[in-house]
Amino acid sequence: MLPKIEDYDQLLREFRWRIPETFNIGVAVSDAWAARDPDRVCLQHFSPDGAHAALTYGAFAARSSAFAGGLAAHGVSPGDRVAILLPQGFEAAIAHAAIYKMGAVALPLALLFGVEALAYRLKDAGAAAIITNRFGYERLVASRDELPELRLVVLAEGGDEPGTVPFRALANGVSRFEAAVTKPDDPALMIYTSGTTGPPKGALHGHRVLLGHLPGFQLHHHFLPQSGDRMWTPADWAWAGGLLNALLPSLFFGVPVVSSPAQKFDAHKAFRIMEEMDIRNAFIPPTALRLLKSVERPRQRYALKLRTLGSAGEALGRETFEWAKRELGIEVSEFYGQTECNIVISSATGLGVVKPGSMGKAAPGHQVAIIDGQGRVLPAGAVGQVAVRRPDPVMFLGYWGNEQATKAKFIGDWMTTGDQGVMDEEGYFTFFGRDDDVITSSGYRIGPGEIEDCLAGHPHVQLAAAVGKPDPIRTEIVKAFVVLKPGVAAGEETAAGIREWVKNRLSMHEYPREIAFVDSLPMTTSGKVIRRLLRQKAAAEARPSHG
Repeated sequence: MLPKIEDYDQLLREFRWRIPETFNIGVAVSDAWAARDPDRVCLQHFSPDGAHAALTYGAFAARSSAFAGGLAAHGVSPGDRVAILLPQGFEAAIAHAAIYKMGAVALPLALLFGVEALAYRLKDAGAAAIITNRFGYERLVASRDELPELRLVVLAEGGDEPGTVPFRALANGVSRFEAAVTKPDDPALMIYTSGTTGPPKGALHGHRVLLGHLPGFQLHHHFLPQSGDRMWTPADWAWAGGLLNALLPSLFFGVPVVSSPAQKFDAHKAFRIMEEMDIRNAFIPPTALRLLKSVERPRQRYALKLRTLGSAGEALGRETFEWAKRELGIEVSEFYGQTECNIVISSATGLGVVKPGSMGKAAPGHQVAIIDGQGRVLPAGAVGQVAVRRPDPVMFLGYWGNEQATKAKFIGDWMTTGDQGVMDEEGYFTFFGRDDDVITSSGYRIGPGEIEDCLAGHPHVQLAAAVGKPDPIRTEIVKAFVVLKPGVAAGEETAAGIREWVKNRLSMHEYPREIAFVDSLPMTTSGKVIRRLLRQKAAAEARPSHG
């Protein structure tokens, strides 16, 4: 935990890691609190009809222990990979805690995955069991024959299908279960991350990954836990953002976490959740924050009680930061990390560590730098790759079954991120773009983030993405894919207005020479724009047609 020092530089100097010899995530987020305060509420579920449910630490500990014993009785062993294909809710949290307690490896998967994506991850991980709902089960049936190692299917809802075990039968069983004594480096969690090249890779983490998140998490939530704190995120708990930026650290600190039904993001519903559930702390990714902008005068319509608001996953941008400050009455603490090494850079608005457009400074306990291709640390102002020095408690153990990819992730003791960035004289890091997202036009290196930030400020634009399109004269030109706000007509007049907006606010060499109006943008399950697909589309347009 962070010492409560209200000065960033002093905090940085005085922070020391204290990693115990043994640590188990499941015990830390359930049993430890149940022993002290069993009636303390740890989870709440928002129901659109107002029938919100709550779960105490005592019940959470008992059910997760019973579930762990049930998995063990069905042949799940320490070290086995157990997939969790569930939406936010009590069942997902219970499953996570149970898997950690028994020394198995949790494999969170998103319900948005198609049949092939799901089957690939289950097969690559050699998953022994999966916990899912009716929707996930129907996805699973199509590929069950391709998964010989998958021995157990636990169904969290609906009728009992042949070859499945009901979730309730395990969670309501005998709760006496002796948790495994695990060390910080013992495998606990594996999250698949989609790289720009090759198939997705499983980033394997030890139990220490939770401890590694705590200083950065407390930094951008200004010394959470405080009285009345309550956490919510629209981010899927299957993503590192939802799981490690919200659910697990909040439970560790005794802060209730609110879950909400899986749905396409709805701005009014999000504000309603924050109002009705008395949300004080939120993690809202930049894309979701931009979608919130569709609600006019939100503070007049909803009684918000937010104390802290964190955002990460892609560049937030100055426009969205200023909107949140103006319309929500709160400064967003942007932070940065990857599935392999998360919350290593963070803003801290409560400590005055904030610069609009910047991701913040190195979080206590993490050594972060901008390096070149040889692993040399670059001076302030130089563009290079964001890198994190090992050893670091939050850093992954390696890619599952892929030693070559693990080795390629490092230059010496620096873990490379594949993200281009720059650090200024004050120590603030600014995201420039993924290595392959950077646009080269007429000799200029252009980061798509600042263009997208500028586009987001246009009164007619709801969402936008910028990519490089091959061009015989300029190497590449900037092409923007734009989702307009409802009621705005697409056409050359609108496009011309948007181009002038960027020219006047950004620069003459960064404005989008081409604009395509689209109904939606391709997104990952974590809400990031998949620029790779847009680049491929732009490249296909640039190729000369034959015939």
